[in-house]
Amino acid sequence: MRILPLLTIALLAGACGRKTPAPETVRSVKVTTAAGAGIIDKDFAGMATPDDAVNLAFKVAGQVLDVPVAPGQSVKKGALLAELDPRDIELQVAATRSAFEETRSQQQRMQRLLEHEAVSRQEAEAAATRYAQARSTYENTLDLLKDTRLKAPFAGVVERKYVDNFERVQAGQPILRLVNPVTSTVQFTLPENALPLLRDSSTRFTVAFDNYRGAAIPARLKEYVETSSDASGFPVSLTLENPDPARYRISPGMSCTITMLSADPVPDAVSLPVSAVCAPAGGGTYVWIVGAGDRVMRREVTLGELFGRDRVVVDSGVAPGERVVTAGVYQLREGERVRILN
Repeated sequence: MRILPLLTIALLAGACGRKTPAPETVRSVKVTTAAGAGIIDKDFAGMATPDDAVNLAFKVAGQVLDVPVAPGQSVKKGALLAELDPRDIELQVAATRSAFEETRSQQQRMQRLLEHEAVSRQEAEAAATRYAQARSTYENTLDLLKDTRLKAPFAGVVERKYVDNFERVQAGQPILRLVNPVTSTVQFTLPENALPLLRDSSTRFTVAFDNYRGAAIPARLKEYVETSSDASGFPVSLTLENPDPARYRISPGMSCTITMLSADPVPDAVSLPVSAVCAPAGGGTYVWIVGAGDRVMRREVTLGELFGRDRVVVDSGVAPGERVVTAGVYQLREGERVRILN
């Protein structure tokens, strides 16, 4: 009667020989729905630059007598900024004044003689010409005398001082640099591939200054150049639109963040979070699409310009409305089923 125990052992052995299928791993992921990029934005570091800035120089050569201002000093319009030793010019003024007075006297005398027909008209005209020339020379030397005093053409701040007292300078040599302490101009550098966006009338700008966090001031394009020797890009200048002077005092040198908002140049492009894009060291760029049955499939993509703070523009590979994994992308396998958390 040992048949029953032997049969029981055989059945148990057969059961142990069969493998129980392992449960399918279902990873939890977060997804986003791909949407058309539409308006894309990009932040640039910028700086306020002077509306008015000029290097001031004398029109005549001479010895600097005094520069009564210092860098950082505020000055009013018309304030004396520097002075040349005027003695050489004063000697010229004295000489030309003497010639002017002499030729004026001769011209008046010749005019009286001409009225009495005591001299010819040609002689009188020659005297009048000499008088006109002497007067012009005299007036020019008077202007030169005025030019020995360098005055502020506008109210501003002395940014730099190039010379010291008693230094001899040439005509046109910079003496100091004067800037307007309040400005409405900012400048930043734009990469070459983004230059076409400046020609699009729909492109907009806002400016946020480090000193005034939370305030975005609208700005409009002022000017830019399409040639540059700077490898970092092309300089672009903007004009702030009606900043409230009572709240915002914008001075040259203040740092800011410039946000450029523009239409996506690729009509069918979509926008995705940067975290959705896989870019392994071995090359290639792809995303994980969640398809039917919540199973993922790998999709190669072509990226556009990296516009946006934490998003990337995908020019091809993803269609609007598709679900794309945004977290845990490097742990997935083709065809794996996922659990969507959001």
